[in-house]
Amino acid sequence: MLYRAYQNQSDLMSPMRLAAQFMGQTMWAGAGPDSASRKMAAAFEVFSRLRLTHSRPAYGIDQVLVDGEPVAVKEEVTLVAPFGTLLHFRKNTKAVHPPVLLAAPLSGHFATLLRETVRTLLRDHDVYLTDWHNARDVPLRHGGFSLDDYTTQLIAFLEAIGPGTHMVAVCQPCVAALAATALMAEDDNPAAPKSLTLMAGPVDCRVNPTGVNTLATSKPIEWFRKNLISHVPFPHAGMMRRVYPGFLQLTAFLSMNPERHKEQFRKLYQHIVDGETDKADTIRNFYDEYLAVNDLPAEFYLETVERVFQTYDLPRGELTVNGRTVNPAAIRKTALMTVEGERDDICSVGQTVAAQDLCTNIRPYLKTHHLQAGVGHYGVFSGSKWNAQIYPRVREAIHAAAELP
Repeated sequence: MLYRAYQNQSDLMSPMRLAAQFMGQTMWAGAGPDSASRKMAAAFEVFSRLRLTHSRPAYGIDQVLVDGEPVAVKEEVTLVAPFGTLLHFRKNTKAVHPPVLLAAPLSGHFATLLRETVRTLLRDHDVYLTDWHNARDVPLRHGGFSLDDYTTQLIAFLEAIGPGTHMVAVCQPCVAALAATALMAEDDNPAAPKSLTLMAGPVDCRVNPTGVNTLATSKPIEWFRKNLISHVPFPHAGMMRRVYPGFLQLTAFLSMNPERHKEQFRKLYQHIVDGETDKADTIRNFYDEYLAVNDLPAEFYLETVERVFQTYDLPRGELTVNGRTVNPAAIRKTALMTVEGERDDICSVGQTVAAQDLCTNIRPYLKTHHLQAGVGHYGVFSGSKWNAQIYPRVREAIHAAAELP
């Protein structure tokens, strides 16, 4: 009923927003600076942008600088699964760079949230990305998608890329990435990653619990199942699939700091009125990404809440994947790097580096940890300090591991 109500409201508001978009464009034409027409055009645009979208934005990575020279980049599909695509950002260069699988979160946003991470990694690596699909667009005939399925999908993606691949996991998938690496090591799988970089991930949420951790443990899992799970309504391809709607997660994010978002839209209005196109585009681009929401399969969401945030299965040695117990001590040849942000209020200091203690059989010279001062959660994988201070350490770790036999 919750999703149906949201869909009905969205359908009712859609013609009004389209009309506002048209009126804004019409009134903008020929409008002078600070004129009544420009103010009306700005108001119409702001109103038309106060909406959620459910389609993945474009990555928009057409070229990247390699050794100071622009190199064309083309997106290619390597493997398609019902719930995700292995996307390859192929560079038009003869230079040979280490292949990297970037494991993106399956959350209320699309993998485009890692656009800047991809762009940076492309300078020195051959980058592949887990491009997760919106669960509301996946027909019921494909079955469910659980935390186990996420883990086995990572293994399938690594096998599709082939031996010598390095894996970088950002936030939520750190648990699944570590589990996949452990299972592949135990099986002596030739496609096991040469190195594993875990960035700001909830490996052990018992350490320095954050507000997110407290919320997850404040109620039993049955409460999450009854109150946060909805069925996808008609006319979507995934009709009747049980999901954690992306609009619910985004609403929770917005409610954490509503005044900031109100101020941003007020600034957008003023930038449009003043003709400050670059400043307006910065806000437009941010909210085009932020307001694009992605529904999660109910199985994956509930299992993640319960097994990662409530019962701490991985650090307690009780995490299983399809009935197999995950043993991080099985990892011997894969180099391990962990990265944390000093001001991270989602995955606090200590939660990610806990992976170092779990992987007892990785030699000390294959282990690296980096604690970045002055950054929060998103600053670990985007922004100036990611580019100038964190990325060089990640690149160094990957390239050093690539040289090992």
